[in-house]
Amino acid sequence: MSVRFLCFGELLLRLSSPGRELLLQSPRLDVQVGGAEANVAVALAAFGHSAGCIGQVADNALGRAAVGELRRHGVDTTRVRYRAGRMGLYFLETGALARPSDVLYDRAGSAFSSADPADYDWPTLLAGADCLHLSGVTPALGRACADAAIAAARAARAAGIHVVFDGNFRATLWRAWDGDPAAILAELLACADTVFADHRDIGIVLRRDFSTLPAAQRERAAADAAFAAFPTIRRLVSTHREQHSVDCHDLSAQCYRRDRDWQLPARRLDGIVDRIGAGDAFAAGVLHGIFSGMDEEASLRFGLAAGCLKHSIPGDALAVGVERVEQAMGDRFDVRR
Repeated sequence: MSVRFLCFGELLLRLSSPGRELLLQSPRLDVQVGGAEANVAVALAAFGHSAGCIGQVADNALGRAAVGELRRHGVDTTRVRYRAGRMGLYFLETGALARPSDVLYDRAGSAFSSADPADYDWPTLLAGADCLHLSGVTPALGRACADAAIAAARAARAAGIHVVFDGNFRATLWRAWDGDPAAILAELLACADTVFADHRDIGIVLRRDFSTLPAAQRERAAADAAFAAFPTIRRLVSTHREQHSVDCHDLSAQCYRRDRDWQLPARRLDGIVDRIGAGDAFAAGVLHGIFSGMDEEASLRFGLAAGCLKHSIPGDALAVGVERVEQAMGDRFDVRR
């Protein structure tokens, strides 16, 4: 089943120190194309769906290369515009042992973040879409981006398009300006059908601290509070990560609806290659399940498998087909011949 997904957000360049080196320990950086919303689009395209990105990139060689990378993965880029400015960047230093990974953002004044919200003709851009995916990264970039994201969500809601919102709270981006994340994110949640968020994300929006509750009750309590505050939300989905070391994590997942919930046991991820983009792969996997006719539990299982598989692949996005994810749901590790 092919569904037209549209993802609105900033297309980024990721510059990583090689291996486990510190940033600029040696004078070399590896370059990848990424960004939360683009990662979701790439994964959905790989799963066989019609997926496109909406946004603006620098009108230079960097912007063209980034857009070309999306096209290489089958993502529709006809709604991505080129404009004067710079590409948003982020730098990644991959941790080891007791040293955690570190991300350094360099996104201020990018072509995307400085765009005028009036540049987006949402009825035209959203025409023919079944689902719009947004994340909390976009409004964290500044007032203009927040206004654009809110306008997109409202236009999609008015058009009967399924709105997906992924919390993706980035404290360092919010701290760079005087925005009110609780108020702004609430406007996005008020339009959403499917929400990817845990008790911490919901707590930020509702200005409540769910961490004071017993661990077994936090997510359900946060979900109930979100359902009460935002009547449009149909489901709330999240993962839980327990970190034993930089390279060994346990990842579980849960889905809440108003009348019931589903909990999947943790999967051990030992020997992680790259965890960046795992949440985006998880979200794409769940959306694939939902829009392919799977029930909630099967969608959650596919999403968790996709998120786990991403940990084994360098780069931001999970660009593999459905069969590879289904294989990751099993326990066979023989060489495929």
